[in-house]
Amino acid sequence: MIIDCHTHVNNYEDETVEALPSCLDRLQATMRRNRVDVALVLTSYKVVPGRPSARAVVEATRHLPNIHVVAGISWSTFCDADVAELRSLLEAGAIKGLKLYPGYEPFYPADPKLAPAYHLAEEFDVPVMIHTGDTYAPTGKVKYAHPLHVDEVAVDFPKVKFLICHLGNPWFRDCMEVVYKNDNVYTDISGLTLGEFTDRFEAYMRQQLKEMILWGVNPNKVLYGTDWPLATMESYLQFMDELRLPARDKNMLFYENAAALFKLDVKPEPLGLGSLLRGF
Repeated sequence: MIIDCHTHVNNYEDETVEALPSCLDRLQATMRRNRVDVALVLTSYKVVPGRPSARAVVEATRHLPNIHVVAGISWSTFCDADVAELRSLLEAGAIKGLKLYPGYEPFYPADPKLAPAYHLAEEFDVPVMIHTGDTYAPTGKVKYAHPLHVDEVAVDFPKVKFLICHLGNPWFRDCMEVVYKNDNVYTDISGLTLGEFTDRFEAYMRQQLKEMILWGVNPNKVLYGTDWPLATMESYLQFMDELRLPARDKNMLFYENAAALFKLDVKPEPLGLGSLLRGF
């Protein structure tokens, strides 16, 4: 089984053009082509035609049992109405987590303004995903997106599970320390490249991930994700294959960790013809 914990249905080429349902159709087709069983769709920190709201994505995916939604939060506009909207979605079981975008917006995760979001995450026991590292947009300010900032909220909200997105790229060692130190912090491997991996860059990233898993960070704290459509699913699956991880570790990264963290009711196929065909 493969769970991609980090995908989007945004129109990155032109935000003025509606993203749904064309991006969702592309996502489904790409998942089928790569035999990805389940995807989590993370909505944006802003709502424009090319970046649909969490409510819109929930409505568009209601009939798709293999798509789940994580609601993006905008620090700049976050208010009581947003808290009420998130509570409504959480009470309905319509979203599986929350997502913050420091770096894209100029704030640190410990900003007191976000405390209501963390309290909601604790109340409904859903993870908070936090963008870290480099930003796709050159207008981002990466000082806000350092993974060390996640340590502060992890300590202040010990009952909330946090996920450091993108391994903190390029601050891998700092990400490792925060995940290692805090029982309530996880990380994903998404967004390590734009498009396809190049051979040289792939070798570098492969070494970073191997160091993380082999030198102190428990593999049950690392989740598989791509950041599709910014990175391709095909290149990520090849990247995973070339890691040569033990089968037990690979299963944890590919689906067990995400299923547990996001409370997804999924079961892998029994070993049979369908499973065997995955190797061809």
